Amino acid sequence: MTSTELTLSPSAAQRIHAIGRSEGKALMLRVAVEGGGCSGFQYQFDLVDEAQPDDLRIERDGAAALVDEMSLVLLKGSEIDFVDELAGAEFRVRNPNAKSSCGCGVSFSI
Repeated sequence: MTSTELTLSPSAAQRIHAIGRSEGKALMLRVAVEGGGCSGFQYQFDLVDEAQPDDLRIERDGAAALVDEMSLVLLKGSEIDFVDELAGAEFRVRNPNAKSSCGCGVSFSI
């Protein structure tokens, strides 16, 4: 993976498909970075059925994630993943640009 790539893990792709099946329509995962959280920036995840004109589309196994151009700057080299652990199931971003993150993993600093 180079620093300009953004990828979707197999487990994230499977989860996006599963949610789409349960909703009865094709959905995409929108990932954005916003200011805030306890570490300076926070990840925002939404399920959408339509892309915006400036979205970058990341695909794997027929599933798609969308990222806007502004967020992409902070997400270069990252992997969008889905984890199902004892503490809960969630989408996560494995971001090599993050210098630190909070305990919950939702916010980070550069």
